[in-house]
Amino acid sequence: NASLLGILQHPDGTVLKQLQPPPRGPREQEFYNKVYDSDCCDSILLELREYLPKYFGVWSPPTAPNDTYLKLEDVTRKFNKPCIMDVKIGQKSYDPYASAEKIQQQVSKYPLMEEIGFLVLGMRVYHVSSDSYEAQNQHYGRSLTKETVKDGISKFFHNGYCLRKDAIAASIQKIEKILEWFEGQKQLNFYASSLLFVYEGSCQATTMQLSDVALAEKRGVPKGLLPGGDILEYNNNIHVINSTENGKIEASVSKGLSKFYALHKKAYSKRHHSQLSLKVENLERDNVWKSSTCITQEHLNGNVIPQLEKVFCHMPAEIKESANVEVRMIDFAHVFPSNTKDEGYIYGLKNLITVLQNILDN
Repeated sequence: NASLLGILQHPDGTVLKQLQPPPRGPREQEFYNKVYDSDCCDSILLELREYLPKYFGVWSPPTAPNDTYLKLEDVTRKFNKPCIMDVKIGQKSYDPYASAEKIQQQVSKYPLMEEIGFLVLGMRVYHVSSDSYEAQNQHYGRSLTKETVKDGISKFFHNGYCLRKDAIAASIQKIEKILEWFEGQKQLNFYASSLLFVYEGSCQATTMQLSDVALAEKRGVPKGLLPGGDILEYNNNIHVINSTENGKIEASVSKGLSKFYALHKKAYSKRHHSQLSLKVENLERDNVWKSSTCITQEHLNGNVIPQLEKVFCHMPAEIKESANVEVRMIDFAHVFPSNTKDEGYIYGLKNLITVLQNILDN
């Protein structure tokens, strides 16, 4: 995946993106410097920061002082099983200063850009059933037509059991915020820039935000045991633990940090979990009860699928809204000052929202 090539993960929670050759690299660096200037008091740029990875300046390895890297926030870091998609936005993926040759090259790569307004550059999706990732490269995105683009994008939100409508709804909300920003600014135009989508693929983290994980970890609650909860057998292989203590549940959730950010890594080292923890949350009017479901890998059979369907497909709205999703703008080698709205980018965002909304509605 071109846009993630040269991305290295730093142990401090940042990623290092190697600066491209001039003029692209310096232009991207200048863009980040401008947006993250400590003296910046332009409200439009200050708001733009919310939609970008945080920027920590440039870095060069001591051994190669001429190699420059942008030091950026690793947007995937907080996820246990990050599902990642990179979508190029806009009707033109060449900038106003591109040569006829460059324009020809870009248009021939994906002639539908003008009409569709976006292009899937790559994706990596976690499949719960096999505890493994499925990846698609840019050839996948370029094979999508007006007729198949909806199915092509829905693949990103399908975990092998069902469609993660919670993640789609949350993604739409985030894109709408970015669209509002574009509707309100006339100083920058973006070409060949992308949106990076990340959502949590693992079951145990689907409702992580709703339980006080940190507190439970401090208290050292053993995994799978909840204070005040009784354990009952269900279907011989699902342990359901109910707790009504203050209507709150505490669970210690194992936090596996994703060590590999890059979509283009050929082999993804598969972590073998003997157990998948699922937490089902039901928020009813007055009585709030929560249950935690543990399913061993060997028992991912017919009995369990209805349970997984319940978790992922019929979650209450309160949970859907809080889905753990990130949508960030990335790749700024072709950002130019302007005095008009960025109509090509706006067109792409609106069409992407329409496609996602269609996936949700059907």
